[in-house]
Amino acid sequence: MESGGLRILIVDDQSSVRELLKAVLESDGHTVETAADGAKGVDALEAGFHDLVVMDIRMPQLDGVSALERMKAISPDTGVLMMTAYASVETAVRAMKLGAFDYVTKPIDIEEVRSVIARFVDESSPEPVEEEAHYEPSSEIVGASVVIRDVVEMARRVADSDATVLVLGESGTGKELVAHEVHRASPRERKPFVAVNCSAIPEGLLESELFGHEKGAFTGAGRQKRGRFELAASGTIFLDEIGDMSPQLQAKLLRFLQDRTFNRVGGSVEITVDVRVVAATNRDLEAAVADGSFREDLFFRLNVVTIEIPPLRERKEDIPLLVDHFLKLRAERGSKPKKMSPKTMHLVMNHDWPGNVRELENAIHRAVVLSRGETIFPEHLPAKLRPAEASGEAGEPTGTTIREMERDIIIKTLGQTGGNRTHAAKILGISRRTLQNKIKEYKIES
Repeated sequence: MESGGLRILIVDDQSSVRELLKAVLESDGHTVETAADGAKGVDALEAGFHDLVVMDIRMPQLDGVSALERMKAISPDTGVLMMTAYASVETAVRAMKLGAFDYVTKPIDIEEVRSVIARFVDESSPEPVEEEAHYEPSSEIVGASVVIRDVVEMARRVADSDATVLVLGESGTGKELVAHEVHRASPRERKPFVAVNCSAIPEGLLESELFGHEKGAFTGAGRQKRGRFELAASGTIFLDEIGDMSPQLQAKLLRFLQDRTFNRVGGSVEITVDVRVVAATNRDLEAAVADGSFREDLFFRLNVVTIEIPPLRERKEDIPLLVDHFLKLRAERGSKPKKMSPKTMHLVMNHDWPGNVRELENAIHRAVVLSRGETIFPEHLPAKLRPAEASGEAGEPTGTTIREMERDIIIKTLGQTGGNRTHAAKILGISRRTLQNKIKEYKIES
């Protein structure tokens, strides 16, 4: 994306909406083109590349969902933000499955549109790489337990070498923080740190994201693109959820680990880069090797140095330090300083935290938002952490599992927000990505 702003295409049959968005977004420094219906929007995208399309769902000639399908076939790298006055979970889910980045409801809230566009820039553009390489103090590994000290010590011990590191641990334990620690303690510290979640990028796009592509390599590849390995040159690349990688990509990654060379998609020129690889997974790779879903030779190449992060339930002595860290973090970001009541801390200490440190951070964030005074009480915690009588609500029926309760809460919250995941995630106190994973895990889409 160009430093001067995005190239944005607005597609809406209402001229007032087109003109308003065009004026606002151009004042924000973006280059804006408009189209009056879906068919004209598709034509405009075919005529020239756009970073982002902001498009209505209900339009004559060609509706937004049908236009979205055609646009993604023309330019897979172009983001699409849908607008709808007919908010429904079904429409949103269909649009998201077809590749929409997000959607907003009408009447348009300009600040929400700006916020989504800012998030699109953050999540979709790997550049500037140097910003990704910055090691924030808030990302330090927090804990005083023997096991977590061993993790930090191992990360620092292997940092000086160029050995490939495999980080194992349940979701939410902080595998990326360990990768950051390896990078920060290494001679590559001032070089790029590039993180890629292999399970978050569609399989058909992951090869291009990692290794880049040449112009004309596939439909929509209107220009040459450098992949994440090139962007991480002389630095560190972190490949999260490596266990979800397709067999084809496993073979290409194996080749890179063997001789540090690769070809861009559609290219014949061998490219060599000096990159330190740190990979992570919550899967049992040995079992995956046994069932044939993961290459044995790649496993051995990745498994040079293994760092295993224990789940939070096995190091509960770290919880008070983590709670204090997250409370201070919220205060640094503008919230009023808070403290926990003894009963609240007791509930936090006695929860098993299946989502690990990430779940704890989300719970603290939620509690800070909900508490009005200086003290966080049990009623400010998620319902699954507190007894029914502490919440002031009727208890769930006997036999209801935490998973069932969580699924029900997500469904109710999505209903309250008209299916808007961004708003629902804010209410629940979790990230939008976590909410998307929960929707998929609990099959709420169906």
